Amino acid sequence: MNISLIGFMGTGKTTVAKLLAERLDYCLVDLDEEIVKEESRSIPEIFAEDGEEYFRDVETKVTLNIAKGDKQVISTGGGVVLREQNIENLKSNGGVVVLLSATAETIFERVRDEGGRPLLEVEDPLARIKSMLAERAEKYNCTEYQIDTDKLSAEEVVEEIIKIVDSL
Repeated sequence: MNISLIGFMGTGKTTVAKLLAERLDYCLVDLDEEIVKEESRSIPEIFAEDGEEYFRDVETKVTLNIAKGDKQVISTGGGVVLREQNIENLKSNGGVVVLLSATAETIFERVRDEGGRPLLEVEDPLARIKSMLAERAEKYNCTEYQIDTDKLSAEEVVEEIIKIVDSL
């Protein structure tokens, strides 16, 4: 079984995935890192040189390949939900998909000093986050397993995911 973490940037997917993989002794797979390996260039470079649509095509291809594995914790990019096929692939082979969520303000606080976020390189990043969350709300609702990370530590989120997996 694979456990895939979906959600907007800054909701804790990468941090939680590392802890969860360690705890379960699963292989950690970061979808964005796999895309970078596949393309031999950074995500900002992919966006700048070929655009978002091309990036989404590569993301779909890489997601399909990764989903064939087993005993993996998969940390996805925030936009993986934009293509239904990606979620279907992540759920294949009995995969569990868990949505990590947070408010726009929490997300902004978590990512504002990181850089390397092509979709937030705008005049008002908080407004952009709110707009993107609203646009993607329905797509993020693709799984019954949802955890609000606003007031939880990464360790507490891991505990919640383990409860979900144990209940299956």
